[in-house]
Amino acid sequence: MRLQDAYPLPEWKLLYRVLHGQLRNHLDLMDSSFFLDLQNHLQKVAQEQGIDVGDHGAWDAWLGNADAPSCSIRNEKRETWN
Repeated sequence: MRLQDAYPLPEWKLLYRVLHGQLRNHLDLMDSSFFLDLQNHLQKVAQEQGIDVGDHGAWDAWLGNADAPSCSIRNEKRETWN
């Protein structure tokens, strides 16, 4: 059995939301193979379900984020991290 099949999709989404929420505090997560694989897996599943993962609002809503602002709102609040 493949690992991604061993756990329900809502748990994978939860892990992604928690890790993504910690990127600012742990920039090394951005280079983590696990994080990238998790994101790729979830994006593949989302696309199979008809979600445009390039639309950040749709992607966030699919992930289960309660507040999923549009790209135009995100861009106004965008920050640069060092």
